[in-house]
Amino acid sequence: MLKEMGLASMEDLFSDIPEDVRFKGALPLPPAQSEEEILRDARRLLGANTDLGSRPSFLGAGLYRNYVPASVFQLVTRGEFLTAYTPYQPEVSQGMLQAMWEFQTLVSELVGLPIANLSLYDGSTAAAEALTCAVRVHNRKASQPNTVYVSALTPPDKLSVMNNYCQGAEIEIRMIEHLEDGTLDMASLEAAAGSCGVYLEQPNPLGVLDAGLTTVKEVIGKNTALIIGIQPVSLGVVEAPGNYGADIVVGEGQPLGSPITGGGPLYGIFACSKPYLRLMPGRIVGRSIDVDGKEAYCLTLSTREQHIRRHRATSNICTNETLIALMGAMHMALLGPDGLRDLAHRNMLACQKAKELLSEVHGVRLVNDAAHFNEFAIEVPGAADACLAYLDSNGITGGFNLGQWYPERSSQILVTATDQTTLQDIEALAAQLSMWSTHSGVSA
Repeated sequence: MLKEMGLASMEDLFSDIPEDVRFKGALPLPPAQSEEEILRDARRLLGANTDLGSRPSFLGAGLYRNYVPASVFQLVTRGEFLTAYTPYQPEVSQGMLQAMWEFQTLVSELVGLPIANLSLYDGSTAAAEALTCAVRVHNRKASQPNTVYVSALTPPDKLSVMNNYCQGAEIEIRMIEHLEDGTLDMASLEAAAGSCGVYLEQPNPLGVLDAGLTTVKEVIGKNTALIIGIQPVSLGVVEAPGNYGADIVVGEGQPLGSPITGGGPLYGIFACSKPYLRLMPGRIVGRSIDVDGKEAYCLTLSTREQHIRRHRATSNICTNETLIALMGAMHMALLGPDGLRDLAHRNMLACQKAKELLSEVHGVRLVNDAAHFNEFAIEVPGAADACLAYLDSNGITGGFNLGQWYPERSSQILVTATDQTTLQDIEALAAQLSMWSTHSGVSA
């Protein structure tokens, strides 16, 4: 093989790798092991993990621990689903196509928009794809061409994905500011009128439910796409974005159908109104009638690079998360409208109880007194990372250090409560935060 490549040795093959980063010597590996020894070691290593369900956990910040019925896992492990990792061929079975179509229909009803695609990688790529889609649709009519506006609270990891998508397409991203209480600065929003698109989240990354979002479309105008990022479970109690003018709705689907297992698996929600249909990313399954008059399903629209000429593709997304999306469809179907509302109520009630008890802890302050769905920010004495380390040492995962996203919030923690958060969990957190305040020298 080296000869065919015109190389004389393995050293030639790796000549582009700088000498100072090459590993020299023998790898520090143990000697060969029997199957029993390997299993013993694997169990030991796995046992070092802390399962989120094994202790009080208030960690959210984008991924959420909701109860997923056992029937979801039973159904998704059927061979018809499990072996069809990413079925994009025309000959996909009718059963699989119907399940995919049901997912689209459920998402469409959930967000209040007529069209939903068959999912994307995750919430971040869905948000980035929405920005490029908005530019494709609105650029010719925009008074600010190739420009989109994004909430300044957008987490840096998501913003990084947006930048990756936009820089190659020469799309400029500008920021929309928020007020001290976390709500949208409407004066800052006015500058976005005439751009290609505006991206905002409801609830926002501080957990705030901002009523001002219902008037955004009136400010930015019909020639600017309103893109709303959602937490899907919240739509059991919060108004669907399509009902207050959203043109595109995106989000991380994980809270519906998927547990948090090492940070995933994930799937991205993407729904839109009709003007965006032919310029949206991904693919759509449609329902029709065949020559025998029977109901039939097929891939109706595929704007992916595998299906059409590469230069005409709206996206280079080369797969999706069909299996995980189907878990979301199964979860939604099992819940139904009433079940989804009850799940959302359980999240919101747990959040409200946590706000009540933590606001009574001396030295702890609620960052804003706004409405929240299932998470909110608190300010603690001292540094948030030190407080979280203290809580961890006492068997509690206390939340997310907001200083990792926003350096100016280094003493703030994002606390998340879901249907899996018990009153005892909240009381334990309140007690330990009280101890932390005392430990930090905050006088009563």
